[in-house]
Amino acid sequence: MSTKRLRVGIVGGGFMGQVHGRSALVSGATVVGAVGSSPARAEAAAEATGAERGFATLDELLAADIDVVHICTPNNTHRDVALKALEAGKHVVCEKPLATSVQDATGLHAAAVEAGLVGAVPFVYRYHPMVRELSTRIAAGDAGVITSLHGSYLQDWLAGADDQNWRVDDTTGGPSRTFADIGSHWCDLTEFVTGDRIAAISAQLRTVRAQRGGVDVRTEDLATAQFRTEAGVVGTIVVSQVAAGRKNRLYLEVSGTESSFGFDQEDPDRLWVGRRTASQLLTRDPETLSPPAARVNRLPAGHAQGYQDAFDSFVADSYAAVLGDRPDGLPDFAAGARSARVVDAVLRSAADDSAWIPVENS
Repeated sequence: MSTKRLRVGIVGGGFMGQVHGRSALVSGATVVGAVGSSPARAEAAAEATGAERGFATLDELLAADIDVVHICTPNNTHRDVALKALEAGKHVVCEKPLATSVQDATGLHAAAVEAGLVGAVPFVYRYHPMVRELSTRIAAGDAGVITSLHGSYLQDWLAGADDQNWRVDDTTGGPSRTFADIGSHWCDLTEFVTGDRIAAISAQLRTVRAQRGGVDVRTEDLATAQFRTEAGVVGTIVVSQVAAGRKNRLYLEVSGTESSFGFDQEDPDRLWVGRRTASQLLTRDPETLSPPAARVNRLPAGHAQGYQDAFDSFVADSYAAVLGDRPDGLPDFAAGARSARVVDAVLRSAADDSAWIPVENS
């Protein structure tokens, strides 16, 4: 594998741009430049992301000597920015959702494949070591027959009547908000750890705050769904951005005839293992982790490892792919297109009185 020091550019200087920038630097890349929401915001974007300088426009950034473009802009811009980057011969790390429609997401996947370029989407919860431990144990048959899957992803950052964000606007964020933003993470994580895909889904959506700032809201504040997988496993999920007191609580439980497993993203250093005779709480320890989990372990036991560490590992794997490696579990544009199909099935089900809708395969 090449030891080249990658040169990257970041589009967007908000919170996610800062997260991407930190991970790029930790992974040994040079952050050559950043683009803000306007030419006047170029230097602010550079400062926020750790870039060497700000670029007034995307075209100027793409003309620079860079290898990878990180896209951290509102959802409705992802398609056009990613296509421009791919056409310029740049590898792409694009925030999720990859696009706001199935057609656009599958088009981006096809464009990346045709160009022979890496396209990655930060479903970063795959990179918690205890998630990899869970995946390894399920693949080894420790669960026995998986009987059900259930969980939730709960937040409260939009619980207040006056809480506002660009994601609320469907013209900017897309036709789904809560499910596309956080339900997509839960579904990707569930399919990743089980190796089993959601085959059909029945969903309902609710908008609790019908208006925010005097503007009508057309995206959901919460969603619930039941589903079945290709292997016939049944499951349920609740996602909400208006659940007071819950900050970023993604919880997944896999129930099996021999063992059950529970992972809580707010307590990521531990994995609950339930058995009929006794249950135990596994703690992240590089001395006892399985090899797939140890690969993404970054700190000694007892030193908390969290979201930014998972993001760092994701970016490191993305760069390894750019340099010719094939990292296990890297969420690529195929994963982004897959997520778009799941979200689309949720929207179509909710619009049809919670009818069961099959999830299209790629």
